[in-house]
Amino acid sequence: MKYKIVLEKTEMGYSVHCPELRGCWSQGKTKEEALENVKDAIKTYLESLREVLKEKEVYELEVA
Repeated sequence: MKYKIVLEKTEMGYSVHCPELRGCWSQGKTKEEALENVKDAIKTYLESLREVLKEKEVYELEVA
């Protein structure tokens, strides 16, 4: 899957977040590090979401 991410320069390096996944963010000293870190953050976010939804009634909805 592809997700849009927002990468911003900070005093400490780079901050990166995924607007499509509320609260999913990371950081790094370099752009490359920040991008790798957010990949891990997205994977962890999705794994956690699957666990939370495991016992819920879930539907898929297509929006054009």
